[in-house]
Amino acid sequence: MLEEEKSTILLDEDEGSDELHEEKIYCANCIHCKVVKSAVGNGSQYQLRVRCSEGMWMKKTGEEKFHKYFTLARRSMDECTHYNSMGETRVFLKKLRANLPTKDEIYQT
Repeated sequence: MLEEEKSTILLDEDEGSDELHEEKIYCANCIHCKVVKSAVGNGSQYQLRVRCSEGMWMKKTGEEKFHKYFTLARRSMDECTHYNSMGETRVFLKKLRANLPTKDEIYQT
C-alpha cells in the first residue's frame, strides 16, 4: 500500500507541473511589452530592445531591465498584475519565434 501511495503522489505532482506550465504568463504576449531603441557604440548606432511599459522588469539595483528580442519569447512569469493578453499565447509565441532575428542587429541613426 505504501508503494501505491508513492506512485499516486508522483502522478499528482506530474499533473500539477503540466498545469503550472500552461498557466505561466509570457511577457511577449502582453500589451505592455514595447520595443525601444538602445544606444550603442558612438551614439549614432542603436539596437532594438524590449521593455515593460508598466515597469515590471527591474534589476536588483533598481534600474529598469531591457531584453533582447530572442530572450523575450522565453521570458515568463507566474503572475503579473498588469498582464493584458494580445491573443492566444501558443499561436502568438509560435509566430513570434519564427519572425524574431536570432542575433542582434546594429542600426544607424
